[in-house]
Amino acid sequence: MITIGANAQVKSPVRWSYASKKISATEAVVFLKATIDKDWHIYSQTGKPGGPLKTTFTFKPSKDYILAGKTIEPKPIVKYEPAIKMNVGYFENTVVFQQKIKLRSPKAKNVTGKLEFMACNKQCLPPDEVEFSISLGI
Repeated sequence: MITIGANAQVKSPVRWSYASKKISATEAVVFLKATIDKDWHIYSQTGKPGGPLKTTFTFKPSKDYILAGKTIEPKPIVKYEPAIKMNVGYFENTVVFQQKIKLRSPKAKNVTGKLEFMACNKQCLPPDEVEFSISLGI
Protein backbone atom coordinates (compact mmCIF):
# COMPACT_ATOMS: atom_id res chain seq x y z
CA MET A 1 0.00 0.00 0.00
CA ILE A 2 1.44 3.35 -1.00
CA THR A 3 0.45 6.63 0.58
CA ILE A 4 1.12 9.84 -1.24
CA GLY A 5 1.15 12.97 0.91
CA ALA A 6 0.16 16.30 -0.49
CA ASN A 7 0.94 19.60 1.11
CA ALA A 8 -2.13 21.77 1.02
CA GLN A 9 -1.15 25.35 0.50
CA VAL A 10 -3.18 27.71 2.57
CA LYS A 11 -3.68 30.96 0.74
CA SER A 12 -3.05 34.02 2.89
CA PRO A 13 -3.53 37.00 0.60
CA VAL A 14 -4.05 39.43 3.53
CA ARG A 15 -1.54 40.33 6.21
CA TRP A 16 -2.43 42.47 9.24
CA SER A 17 -0.20 44.89 11.14
CA TYR A 18 -0.95 47.18 14.06
CA ALA A 19 0.16 50.47 15.58
CA SER A 20 -1.06 53.06 18.07
CA LYS A 21 -0.65 56.76 18.70
CA LYS A 22 -1.37 58.67 21.89
CA ILE A 23 -3.23 61.86 20.97
CA SER A 24 -3.71 63.29 24.48
CA ALA A 25 -3.26 62.30 28.12
CA THR A 26 -6.59 60.47 27.98
CA GLU A 27 -6.96 59.39 24.33
CA ALA A 28 -5.19 57.16 21.84
CA VAL A 29 -5.89 55.79 18.37
CA VAL A 30 -5.14 52.21 17.32
CA PHE A 31 -4.49 51.41 13.66
CA LEU A 32 -5.26 48.06 12.05
CA LYS A 33 -3.67 47.81 8.61
CA ALA A 34 -4.47 45.16 6.01
CA THR A 35 -1.89 44.59 3.28
CA ILE A 36 -3.70 42.81 0.47
CA ASP A 37 -2.05 40.82 -2.35
CA LYS A 38 -2.48 41.93 -5.97
CA ASP A 39 -5.85 40.97 -7.49
CA TRP A 40 -7.40 40.33 -4.03
CA HIS A 41 -9.73 42.47 -1.92
CA ILE A 42 -11.51 42.54 1.44
CA TYR A 43 -14.91 44.03 2.14
CA SER A 44 -15.91 47.20 3.95
CA GLN A 45 -17.45 47.20 7.43
CA THR A 46 -20.65 48.60 5.95
CA GLY A 47 -21.92 45.62 3.99
CA LYS A 48 -25.65 45.08 3.63
CA PRO A 49 -27.58 41.93 4.57
CA GLY A 50 -27.42 39.42 1.73
CA GLY A 51 -24.03 40.72 0.63
CA PRO A 52 -20.54 39.39 1.21
CA LEU A 53 -19.09 39.03 4.71
CA LYS A 54 -18.15 42.48 5.93
CA THR A 55 -14.95 43.13 7.87
CA THR A 56 -15.69 43.32 11.61
CA PHE A 57 -13.68 44.28 14.67
CA THR A 58 -14.48 43.06 18.17
CA PHE A 59 -12.52 44.75 20.93
CA LYS A 60 -12.16 42.94 24.24
CA PRO A 61 -13.67 44.99 27.08
CA SER A 62 -11.13 46.40 29.55
CA LYS A 63 -11.21 48.41 32.75
CA ASP A 64 -8.20 50.37 31.39
CA TYR A 65 -9.92 51.87 28.31
CA ILE A 66 -13.23 52.28 26.50
CA LEU A 67 -13.94 52.65 22.80
CA ALA A 68 -14.69 56.19 21.63
CA GLY A 69 -17.03 55.85 18.67
CA LYS A 70 -16.97 53.25 15.92
CA THR A 71 -14.03 51.87 13.98
CA ILE A 72 -13.53 54.16 10.99
CA GLU A 73 -12.32 53.25 7.52
CA PRO A 74 -11.43 55.19 4.37
CA LYS A 75 -13.92 55.45 1.54
CA PRO A 76 -14.17 52.01 -0.11
CA ILE A 77 -14.23 51.18 -3.81
CA VAL A 78 -17.89 50.52 -4.69
CA LYS A 79 -18.86 48.16 -7.49
CA TYR A 80 -22.11 46.56 -8.59
CA GLU A 81 -21.96 42.77 -8.20
CA PRO A 82 -24.42 41.14 -10.63
CA ALA A 83 -24.26 37.78 -8.82
CA ILE A 84 -25.86 39.27 -5.70
CA LYS A 85 -27.59 42.20 -7.41
CA MET A 86 -26.18 44.94 -5.16
CA ASN A 87 -23.37 47.46 -4.79
CA VAL A 88 -20.55 46.29 -2.52
CA GLY A 89 -17.72 48.27 -0.93
CA TYR A 90 -14.24 46.80 -0.79
CA PHE A 91 -10.53 47.59 -0.44
CA GLU A 92 -7.50 46.59 -2.52
CA ASN A 93 -3.73 46.85 -1.86
CA THR A 94 -3.77 48.40 1.64
CA VAL A 95 -6.36 49.78 4.01
CA VAL A 96 -6.01 51.24 7.50
CA PHE A 97 -8.89 51.04 9.97
CA GLN A 98 -8.78 53.33 13.02
CA GLN A 99 -10.33 53.05 16.46
CA LYS A 100 -10.16 55.89 18.99
CA ILE A 101 -10.03 54.87 22.64
CA LYS A 102 -10.39 56.78 25.89
CA LEU A 103 -7.85 55.78 28.48
CA ARG A 104 -9.29 55.10 31.93
CA SER A 105 -6.01 54.13 33.52
CA PRO A 106 -2.34 55.00 33.12
CA LYS A 107 -1.80 51.23 33.35
CA ALA A 108 -3.37 50.66 29.91
CA LYS A 109 -0.75 48.70 27.94
CA ASN A 110 -2.57 46.86 25.14
CA VAL A 111 -5.82 46.89 23.20
CA THR A 112 -6.91 43.35 22.38
CA GLY A 113 -9.62 41.73 20.35
CA LYS A 114 -10.31 39.92 17.11
CA LEU A 115 -11.15 40.82 13.56
CA GLU A 116 -12.99 38.86 10.91
CA PHE A 117 -12.75 39.34 7.17
CA MET A 118 -13.14 37.55 3.86
CA ALA A 119 -10.59 37.78 1.05
CA CYS A 120 -11.76 37.43 -2.54
CA ASN A 121 -10.44 37.62 -6.08
CA LYS A 122 -12.44 35.70 -8.70
CA GLN A 123 -13.42 33.40 -5.85
CA CYS A 124 -13.65 33.92 -2.10
CA LEU A 125 -11.72 32.14 0.61
CA PRO A 126 -13.56 31.05 3.75
CA PRO A 127 -13.85 33.84 6.35
CA ASP A 128 -10.75 34.31 8.48
CA GLU A 129 -10.58 35.37 12.12
CA VAL A 130 -7.45 37.00 13.56
CA GLU A 131 -6.77 37.82 17.21
CA PHE A 132 -4.78 40.98 17.86
CA SER A 133 -2.97 42.72 20.71
CA ILE A 134 -1.93 46.29 19.98
CA SER A 135 0.66 47.85 22.25
CA LEU A 136 -0.24 51.36 23.34
CA GLY A 137 3.43 52.15 23.91
CA ILE A 138 2.42 54.25 26.91
